[in-house]
Amino acid sequence: MISVEEALARLLAPLGTLPPEQVSIAEGLGRVLAEDVAARRTQPPFAVSAMDGYAVRAEDLTTFPVELRIVAEIPAGTGFGGHVATGEAARIFTGAPLPAGTDTIIIQEDAERDGDRVRVLEGAPRGRYVRRAGLDFVEGDVLLRAGRRLTAREIGLLAAMNRPWLFVRRRPRVGILSTGDEIVMPGDPIGPHQIVSSNSLALAAFVTACGGIPVSAGNAPDDPAALRRIAVATRGVDLLVTTGGASVGEHDLVRDALAADGLELDFWQIAMRPGKPLMVGRYQGTPMIGLPGNPVSSLVCALLFLKPALDRLSGAGPTTGAAQTARLGAALPKNDRRQDYLRSRLARAPDGALEVFPFEVQDSSMMRLLAQADCLIVRPPHAPGVPAGTAVPIVSFPTGVSPI
Repeated sequence: MISVEEALARLLAPLGTLPPEQVSIAEGLGRVLAEDVAARRTQPPFAVSAMDGYAVRAEDLTTFPVELRIVAEIPAGTGFGGHVATGEAARIFTGAPLPAGTDTIIIQEDAERDGDRVRVLEGAPRGRYVRRAGLDFVEGDVLLRAGRRLTAREIGLLAAMNRPWLFVRRRPRVGILSTGDEIVMPGDPIGPHQIVSSNSLALAAFVTACGGIPVSAGNAPDDPAALRRIAVATRGVDLLVTTGGASVGEHDLVRDALAADGLELDFWQIAMRPGKPLMVGRYQGTPMIGLPGNPVSSLVCALLFLKPALDRLSGAGPTTGAAQTARLGAALPKNDRRQDYLRSRLARAPDGALEVFPFEVQDSSMMRLLAQADCLIVRPPHAPGVPAGTAVPIVSFPTGVSPI
């Protein structure tokens, strides 16, 4: 068995970034930029008012109250072609351009209007409530770099940058092939010795959430010829993911069956729990990950291996930031030679510290506990027993596609 770190390095080493394609900004959510992007205009393009009120000259605000003559009214989207002189003011609204001659905004709560006159009751320093031209960015500024995955924040920024079209990396197409006579799809007739399949649907959702395109190949029975026929249907994908059939039993056929059609196995079996029988190789030239059949093992391995593989194919930049830790809420015994990933709940202690509580049962078939978990506690191989209160490393679960 090899370590988790070595397995991940060997999985990622041969993977290359997919080519770019052009999409509209409306299709950009979740995509990964293939190039640096510069602003095509200055934002704001001119000095604008940040509040509803009156555009004035700061030099007129020496004594209070002071009365000024209103010479213009400027809503957003319009301008004033004239010049505001000494003793004058312009009624202005949020987002409207400052008229020539003015440099300060008096908010409407600090003034009283009477026809074409305004009485300023309270002063303001020069530049108050004025958004200067280029406050956000100026034309030519490179604001987003290649490798950035786009959320709603970046979409809004790109729109303000006047970038209607984007060059992004092509989304990875991921073939998903489940195996086993014992499984049926939800809603299908269930035989007396069969179980409902969750892996293929969960993995398809996982791939989608990671920015990929799942391509379901269906379920292959425990028959080598049938398995090879179904696997051939996945040709053209960027990554093939199988689930089940990767262990050591007589009915775990994936390795032997696909070897006859060109499966080149790089490694098999990792010193981890859950997820020991994970295999990595190439099937007819396509990178392949063989995930375990147990549903918890399958998704834990997807988080630790499939997501980094999809990020590499998508050209997503490396995740930065310090490793996460939490304070252990219950003692843990010493660990064996496999790296453990314990499903756990997080809670905020009275002192504000983040505490983590592993579930008592860690069976790899129990999806209910995985759905209830907030994170995984990472227990390195041969880790000694630790008491409650010890800081331990954790892997947090994403909460779904980030909206911002």
